[in-house]
Amino acid sequence: MSQERLDSSINIDLVDTESIVEMIQIEDRRVFEALEAARSQLVRAIDLITERLVEGGRLVYAGAGTSGRIAMLDASELPPTYGVEPDLIRVIMAGGKRAYFEAVEGAEDDEVAAVNAVNEQVTAADAVIGVAASGTTPFTVAAVRRANMIGALTVSVTGRKGSPLAAESDIPIVLQTGAEVIMGSTRMKAGTAQKLALNTISTAVMIRLGRTFSNLMVDMPATNRKLRARAASMVALASAVGRSEAERALSEAGGRVRTAIVMAARKCSRQEAERALEEAGGNLREVLG
Repeated sequence: MSQERLDSSINIDLVDTESIVEMIQIEDRRVFEALEAARSQLVRAIDLITERLVEGGRLVYAGAGTSGRIAMLDASELPPTYGVEPDLIRVIMAGGKRAYFEAVEGAEDDEVAAVNAVNEQVTAADAVIGVAASGTTPFTVAAVRRANMIGALTVSVTGRKGSPLAAESDIPIVLQTGAEVIMGSTRMKAGTAQKLALNTISTAVMIRLGRTFSNLMVDMPATNRKLRARAASMVALASAVGRSEAERALSEAGGRVRTAIVMAARKCSRQEAERALEEAGGNLREVLG
């Protein structure tokens, strides 16, 4: 896929700027078609990953280069968005953390490093998502293969059906976006499709784990002024109280949105709210009736 040449953009360097943008946008539409075609695999991955996390496992991403950076972006957003422990979400990146910001020569070919990283960081209880547009990246294929041997659930996000990565995974999610406008530049359509797929998986898993109430991020840590304002809005919306009452409840709840919602809705103390949530296993809908 990455080595295919797109006929419609062969003369892209000879046309005006509007035509360049049009070429890119025409190709970008294929991203959504690819995601729709992969819906059933996305659903299966979400359900099985959720099962692993409910049973105490973790979600581990594996990738190299652009794909690894996209995985890191998705993983890094989950703790501040949903309040999960950072250790629940891990990234195995070819070349290590340094590779998030610069190319590390030969890292994506280092199968031994991939196997060692999986041995150190993955258990049979975990779910591993390998991400590679071509589906042939040695590091990522080796990581998924080793995760399979350990007994972890394995998912692949790739652009090529029948690729080594797809073949090694329990659930292959194949996003066939076609040749890039700039040949081999998989940060474009392929990368966008990967990001949307990972966003879909991680968001749905968090919902299934009860990390939202309706469409509100009720476990979001309110760590700065902007987030405290957002948290107060969520308390007001979920408990049907005014802004000042929501802010007061949030303050008394120590910034814990879920607790503040119960306090505001039931007009109760923090201790009573926490006890009600504990008895309901954290289920806000059950507590609020």
